[in-house]
Amino acid sequence: MRQLSIWNPLCELDRIARRWEPSFSHLFDEMEEGGNEALIPAIESYLKDGNLVVRADMPGLEPKDIDVTILGNVLMVKGERRNEKEVKKDDYLRREVSYGSFERRMSLPEGAATDKVKAMFKNGVVEISLPMAKEAVAKKIPVEAEAEKKVEVTRK
Repeated sequence: MRQLSIWNPLCELDRIARRWEPSFSHLFDEMEEGGNEALIPAIESYLKDGNLVVRADMPGLEPKDIDVTILGNVLMVKGERRNEKEVKKDDYLRREVSYGSFERRMSLPEGAATDKVKAMFKNGVVEISLPMAKEAVAKKIPVEAEAEKKVEVTRK
């Protein structure tokens, strides 16, 4: 017959960590090698002068390596960074640059004029701009703080 024991959450966490440890060490090995997982361009988007501007960092790429498409209300930026120099894996001291293909998708807000989109490439950054309908432009809403209630304590 089994004996009841007190549950210790730290022992449970230790058991889970030991079970996952081999998977995590393998994940970090792939990151060191510069696998495709790390090749995801950083994106920022903002409104400027009635236009939605989307910027994607793509250092080391040429305009011919980048595709910008819109399907419905989804903006898709695809590209590929090719390794042009043949260097043996053993010759590397450290490799953090990733090579391969990537794809980023972004839902566009209603009112975006997808038929008037423009894309420019300069200094490793793709800048995509498309006009927004006036009613689609964000309206700033002030945030008010609720007044704190003071509680009076009376002593008897």
